[in-house]
Amino acid sequence: MRPTIRLATIAVSIAAAMAVGTSADAPHVYAIRGAKIVPVSGPAIASGTVVIRNGIIEAVGASVTPPAAAQVIDGTGLTVYPGLIDMGNATGVNLQVNRQQPATVRTTDEAERWKRDLIFTPAVRAADHLTEAPELSRLANTGVTSVLSTPPGVIVKGQSALVNVTAPFDEPAIGHVGDFRTGIQVVRTPVALHIEFPGGVGGDAYPVSLLGVISFLRQSFLDAQHQQLVALRAAKTAAVRPPYDPALDALQPALNGTLPVIFEVNTAREIMRSLDMAKEFKLTPVISSAAEADQVGGELKARNVRVIYNLNYPTRSRTLTPDADESLSTLEARAHAPKVPGALEKAGVTFAFSATGLREPRDFVRNAARAVRSGLSADAALRALTLDAAKIAGADARVGSIDKGKIANLVVTNGDLFEEATQIRHVFVDGRMLVLEEAPAAPRGGGRGRGGL
Repeated sequence: MRPTIRLATIAVSIAAAMAVGTSADAPHVYAIRGAKIVPVSGPAIASGTVVIRNGIIEAVGASVTPPAAAQVIDGTGLTVYPGLIDMGNATGVNLQVNRQQPATVRTTDEAERWKRDLIFTPAVRAADHLTEAPELSRLANTGVTSVLSTPPGVIVKGQSALVNVTAPFDEPAIGHVGDFRTGIQVVRTPVALHIEFPGGVGGDAYPVSLLGVISFLRQSFLDAQHQQLVALRAAKTAAVRPPYDPALDALQPALNGTLPVIFEVNTAREIMRSLDMAKEFKLTPVISSAAEADQVGGELKARNVRVIYNLNYPTRSRTLTPDADESLSTLEARAHAPKVPGALEKAGVTFAFSATGLREPRDFVRNAARAVRSGLSADAALRALTLDAAKIAGADARVGSIDKGKIANLVVTNGDLFEEATQIRHVFVDGRMLVLEEAPAAPRGGGRGRGGL
């Protein structure tokens, strides 16, 4: 997958000026005609047409006729897929997390407060800190049109948002207050509360161990339940002061079952501990990262728990010399990683994919293809990249498939998505066709992977 998106300032400025000059008089209408269409929500169409108008899919089918006003794209020999969704990416979230305890912290009381502020930020929303980062836009290069934007916190990290990788051109603010620019990228917010488990934490204050983290999480949910009860009493009598703790308030939707909780864990033991905690507090769990999810596939299916599997496969550490030996468990984990999605499919578990930690964005689809070669069906892999990802994010009414009325996030290729030789020809985000150009092939090989150094 070789194209790169051209983001030169001059090109953006010219395009913005054109959008301003033609806004209401020339709606953005495209028609991809005569292409193979893979809706994902239904059977593939051997030769059909997709019509896009003002950012929305207006029509799709074998007998659809392009409107007279449409810019027609000849789809002969091309395949149209829904835009791909990366379900774990902090790119574009402008938040800094300092894990080092400040030298100004001197007393135990100060250390405890600093630690709480570091590891307990459930009220933080990724959507509130979203920026128009070029790195986010460039993900469209690989067919990714939306990401689950996650806060880069520690332990209780905050709330994620599903966002498009680039914002469409909006109307000029003439005679009124300008819009919240990055807000037009947001597809859905909040999506879930994210808990990193166990989460490496610095400093001297509690918690410092895995068992301490587990205890801290349980106590936090117990405190939130207690705050809820006190708030109910305060509503009935003036003798009880209404409690105020924004962090505990932010846990209420999770306790009420209206906000899923994504546990970022890897080992089978950590997954089961997460499921037990979810059962205790009646949470709606999603397991993310999930390196050993296949070992508890039956339990995940029985509890109807969804999974976001990290495609950042383990790789050999770059610090090792060529003749250095590795442990058998390390070699087994590396060989087994691409097989996990196939095992989840066989277990009947709904899952999606994330690219968390990948150095090369193009390896997101490449590693999904490796999972296909390791036993995962191509249909399940495509659903994990599109419709099932949208369902986990609670946004399947808007994205994830090629259906009338959905946001026009589309990827047009010259072949099967999982074939190495396939190239991306066009990418649409919010109904806007992005400008792509060929780029030199990058060196092969992924990121450091789980456990890499």
